[in-house]
Amino acid sequence: MSLKGHTPQMYLVIDQGNTLIKAAFFKGDELLWVKNYTHFDGEELTGLFNNTSVIHGIISSVSGEPGLITEQLPEVKWIVLDHNTPLPVANLYHTPESLGKDRLAGVVAAAKLHEGRDILVIDAGTAITYDLINKNKEYLGGSITPGLNIRFKGLNTFTGRLPLYTPAEFNDLTGRDTYTSIMSGVMAGTLFEMQGFICKYEEFYPGLHVVITGGDAKYFDEKLKCNIFASPNLVLIGLKLILQHNLEK
Repeated sequence: MSLKGHTPQMYLVIDQGNTLIKAAFFKGDELLWVKNYTHFDGEELTGLFNNTSVIHGIISSVSGEPGLITEQLPEVKWIVLDHNTPLPVANLYHTPESLGKDRLAGVVAAAKLHEGRDILVIDAGTAITYDLINKNKEYLGGSITPGLNIRFKGLNTFTGRLPLYTPAEFNDLTGRDTYTSIMSGVMAGTLFEMQGFICKYEEFYPGLHVVITGGDAKYFDEKLKCNIFASPNLVLIGLKLILQHNLEK
């Protein structure tokens, strides 16, 4: 896909996660292009934006050194997200320096997309995170649990005979062999965990909005028995909003 002919303001957003590196181009609030990488390809991105006049970028990394990416794209005016970066929300986390940047970006996006609401953000990735931001745009914190692949690998690694399986669609509660028993335990067990978190938060925040994102969200968004908003690019949108917030300062 070529971006030739688009005029500024263009934004480059990079989310370096535990498993994949996600890159996206925005023109204003419009998401033009997004791609996942196992290994970063700076040359491909340079070829996409070399016909634009200005590029501002933001990078969030939870798994590597962001400088290894920013050095490949010296044309970009970078913001590297850390705990000192100004935000459009209030961060009340007690140890902001240890907070995952992806968690922070997710709640920033949710607060913008569902303004004036109490929101629980569920990110079903390598780890599953639950993050609460209230209607006053105050991020309060949340929870971290193992993601699906970690759960499957844990059963295989720490037992003598259980085989390794991977996430898949599964609807039966009662397993009748090893495969279906493990699938029920992991897939249905994770679903019940999500439902439990949602129900408990709804006791404290009536009318709670729930936003789900992440690579494994597809297994759960239609099964959760509540008002769910699926947003696959939530973290990328949040990073773009943080970048815009800093450019406007």
